[in-house]
Amino acid sequence: MALGRNRRRERGIDYWPGFVDALSTLLLAIMFLLTVFVVAQFILGREISGKDEVLNRLNSQIAELTQLLALEKSGKQDLEDTLASLQSSLASSEADRSRLQQLLDSGAGSADVANEKVGRLTDALDTEKQVSARAMSQIELLNQQIAALRAQIAAVEEALQASEAKGQSSQARIADLGRRLNVALAQRVQELNRYRSDFFGRLREILSDRENIRIVGDRFVFQSEVLFPVGGADLDAAGQAEMDKLAAALLELAQEIPPEINWVLRVDGHTDASPLTGTGRYRDNWELSSARATSVVKYLISRGVPANRLVAAGFGEFQPIAEGDSPEVLSQNRRIELKLTER
Repeated sequence: MALGRNRRRERGIDYWPGFVDALSTLLLAIMFLLTVFVVAQFILGREISGKDEVLNRLNSQIAELTQLLALEKSGKQDLEDTLASLQSSLASSEADRSRLQQLLDSGAGSADVANEKVGRLTDALDTEKQVSARAMSQIELLNQQIAALRAQIAAVEEALQASEAKGQSSQARIADLGRRLNVALAQRVQELNRYRSDFFGRLREILSDRENIRIVGDRFVFQSEVLFPVGGADLDAAGQAEMDKLAAALLELAQEIPPEINWVLRVDGHTDASPLTGTGRYRDNWELSSARATSVVKYLISRGVPANRLVAAGFGEFQPIAEGDSPEVLSQNRRIELKLTER
């Protein structure tokens, strides 16, 4: 028995599981940060997409107004061409009238024919003037419509600029939110690590005299023989005494941790690889490891630890800390692990 104890002391502490757990905790923290960031980005992205829809509608209106403006300009050009043609005809008519008036004055030709031609030309001239007046009126109306269209285009451009400025502001808010989330998450992790260190320090002082209780990475490891009888899941007297110490440390720590830190103590049950017969109380190592973890949690609750701060999990024989089938290795793998973490 002394020889086996000396061999266990000579074996080094395996820090690898603690390193893996620390790495997994860091990965969980990063995944939580990414999840919150993605949710925030999704919400703000929906707001930006709504602004994009407004921008698309405004762009469509601008295109329609541009087409209308082009049509109005084309109509204006046609009217201006018509007006130029009428003015040319009017100038030709006035030239003919002047020439006939000269012929009339000089006495050449028949006065009645000349007067008749002068009358017709006068009527044609009046008609041309009326057409010219209507064309000028239409041109003026078109100018007013073009001015109104230009005012609408200016208003749409101002709305587009305002929307773009708001989109840039939303992007800045997203970046600021991500930065604040990073800072808040880092602060939470630092606070939880500090309280975890305090908790482990107190447990070291309380449980330092037990050979079968050790620290592996960021968790306390109790050998099953310290807490339970062989093949059983009910705490024996020695196990209850150890859990009383643990409950006292937890209650003291719970008063110091701020309420905004959502911490839990995870109790993990592990067995060795030896299969159960299946005829006893527990059919396999899954049930035995879960029952032992649950037994610890229920006992802590009976000692006043809040139930919402405890988690029980059973891992069966599938998370060993040592490889092999020697009695010493099997004893190391039969254990209860305690880890203070964030829910």
